[in-house]
Amino acid sequence: MNGPLNGMRIVEGSAFVAAPSGGMALAQLGAEVIRFDPIGGGLDHQRWPLTQDGVSLYWAGLNKGKKSIQVDLRSGEGQELLQALITAPGEDAGYFLTNFPAKGWLSFDNLRQRREDLIMLNVLGNHDGTTALDYTVNAAMGYPAVTGPEGFDGVINHVLPAWDIVCGQTAAMGLLAAGRHRDRTGEGQFIQLALSDVALSAVAALGHIAEAQMLDSERERIGNDLYGALGRDYGTSDGNRVIAVAITRKQWKALCSACEMTEAMKQLAVAEELDLEESEGDRFRVRDRIHPHIEQWCQTRTLEEVRQVWDDLGVCWGPYQTFKELVNQDKRVSEANPMFSTVNQPGIGSYLTPGSPINFQSVGREPPIPAPILGENTDEVFEEILGLSPAEVGSLRKRGIIQ
Repeated sequence: MNGPLNGMRIVEGSAFVAAPSGGMALAQLGAEVIRFDPIGGGLDHQRWPLTQDGVSLYWAGLNKGKKSIQVDLRSGEGQELLQALITAPGEDAGYFLTNFPAKGWLSFDNLRQRREDLIMLNVLGNHDGTTALDYTVNAAMGYPAVTGPEGFDGVINHVLPAWDIVCGQTAAMGLLAAGRHRDRTGEGQFIQLALSDVALSAVAALGHIAEAQMLDSERERIGNDLYGALGRDYGTSDGNRVIAVAITRKQWKALCSACEMTEAMKQLAVAEELDLEESEGDRFRVRDRIHPHIEQWCQTRTLEEVRQVWDDLGVCWGPYQTFKELVNQDKRVSEANPMFSTVNQPGIGSYLTPGSPINFQSVGREPPIPAPILGENTDEVFEEILGLSPAEVGSLRKRGIIQ
């Protein structure tokens, strides 16, 4: 690959979402990312969704563009090989991304003895080293308690592992930042990144921690309404649902024009002494008076009729879609979007695959590269990077150290 990170080498020891997604983000920008797994695959090698033949679409999705090696992680000889790989020389090498416990043979102190300027980023559950997953972290962040319809008594989990995804991107940023520091000072370093800290940082940035602390208030459920702004779902005459959002003045005026309610909203603003054009908070306060106008307009039109009017007038909106509808109906999931290409994934077949969402105008967008078959690059990596001969690699394979 010829992306902006071409020449950079990262060794990745990982499982699940956070660390693998961080490594994939770097691989899609041109870095050589070498993922090591135990022989036979790690905890996530057979994670759902699976093809009918039992191949993990999940694993393939999170490891695009990487190299894969299989090593016996329990043997001293296998551990020695990986230590040598992680600390192999090179100006753009010496990066290690992992969510495995940073102790024993994988401790920073042990690895740093082999390369003083090593950069190692360790993804944790909590900052104190205790275990956590996205789903346990999310439960504590407050969102399940405010998700769902008004009056619902219970909690609703989020299906998207959002904290894992954000954590992966933060990990990629941390490695790049540490690399810049090393370029300037020559210093390597050990970085710890706690999944729960990533979530807490986001919750605080959105004002929720200050809201609870300073206002001593508890956020209530409001269903599909946006908090503090106008936005909700509406049904169409053909049984579809759409969401319309009006945060800015321009979006509000477009929605009023499209739904033929401009004059009614002016009268509402006067009657309630509110500034509906400029204040998103005022729109939120009287949302129950606004929604019926939009709802009635949508219920007399099909989805395509709504689409035509709202697109023409610049309404900020979107249809509700299932995954299957997203793939079959949304032109953004097609080769018309330059992020996507049809890739032949070994063991699975050909399907639309995204490259990096970052579009560098000067170097162009790199096409996506399939995920490797487990262990596909084992011989290549040890021969090219560690300088082992084919005979030495063959001996390691014969003795079950690598595969």
